[in-house]
Amino acid sequence: MSGSDYDIVIAGAGLAGAAFALAAAQGGLKAVVVDPQPFENQLAPTFDGRSTAIAYSTFRMLDALGLGESLRPHACRMDHILVTDGQRPSASSRPPSPAFIRFDAEEIGDRNGGEPLGYMLENRRIRQALAEALPKAGVEVMAPAAVKSVSVGPGHAEVTLVDGRSLQAPLVVGAEGRGSTVRREAKIDTLGWKYGQSGVVCTVKLGKDHGNVAHEYFLPDGPFAILPLTEQRASLVWTESTRRADALKTCSDEAFQAHLYRRFGEFLDSVEVVGPRFVYPLSLQLAENLIAPRTAILGDAAHGVHPVAGQGLNMGLKDAAALAEVLTDALRLGEDIGSELVLERYARWRRFDNAVLAAGFDGFVRLFSNDFGPLRHARDLGMAVVNRIGPMRRAFMHEAGGATGDLPRLLRGEKL
Repeated sequence: MSGSDYDIVIAGAGLAGAAFALAAAQGGLKAVVVDPQPFENQLAPTFDGRSTAIAYSTFRMLDALGLGESLRPHACRMDHILVTDGQRPSASSRPPSPAFIRFDAEEIGDRNGGEPLGYMLENRRIRQALAEALPKAGVEVMAPAAVKSVSVGPGHAEVTLVDGRSLQAPLVVGAEGRGSTVRREAKIDTLGWKYGQSGVVCTVKLGKDHGNVAHEYFLPDGPFAILPLTEQRASLVWTESTRRADALKTCSDEAFQAHLYRRFGEFLDSVEVVGPRFVYPLSLQLAENLIAPRTAILGDAAHGVHPVAGQGLNMGLKDAAALAEVLTDALRLGEDIGSELVLERYARWRRFDNAVLAAGFDGFVRLFSNDFGPLRHARDLGMAVVNRIGPMRRAFMHEAGGATGDLPRLLRGEKL
């Protein structure tokens, strides 16, 4: 392909990268997506066992991109969230704790149009919807194909693939995750650290209806969550030390089930694990910048955060919405979409929000992933106070729903 065939070369066909490609196409930009994994591999149940809490504002974006109809049958409303601070390792043996916060969607229904606090969606369902939508939108997908290097010249960037092919465009976008080649080629440094923890994830069939309630318990080893899915299922996500998590990954089904019951207790009521289990190491990684000459990064290439608040993908999709809006507006004004002037608008829009959220989640993990007596009593008091102050509780819900601040048009449900 010659340089005139594309406006943007996007590295990474994951959830954030594919959503950005779809948004860019809606805004009139010609994009090509490059990914090492064929889409059929990404759609396999064994590829990604995670489910994601999609904020109600983020679901508006998916609706505006034309994905809502295919996603709604698989989206489970979260009408209530119960956050509890625990002091013992077993949910079944712990007495009821006065330290909790309960969030109810009906409290903010007058401001969000009766939407839930969010929707639980299996990642594979979002991948499927994106895989079907991209070709319809005229987005070319090159997979398997991987970026080897990126060089920047006057007015364009050249992307060389591992197989020797070359692509040119005014702009290259890195959306290929924490190990982003595009970010490395742009010489964008990162800061961060490992938590010494891993997230253990599996899907279960419940013996009773979950009532659209999401539960999150905080224990000294880290948080664990029971997140509602359709068909009376739940996504279980709990944090263990890396050593214990690695043992869970390789242990027998019987041993895994026994550990699951010790951790979750009778709450699950004859739970049945369905599908494979997954273990993901947890760390913080934040890029020092979001742009470089002819380059922008988004999603996990820009920020990898602890899943404690379930906001990682929401942050990435907000990046995608913001960048697509900036580029679409620039295109309509006849500007060079890869110029520093245009890209700085995106960086200015997203850098502060990303940094604040990453720091906040890190502090949250450190506050709750310990059993230090005085600190535990202080945070329990804080939770009890927040739970009793309606305006503060509602402010938390609006923030978690992604409905605060300077929202991109897509997150307001408006097409580009």
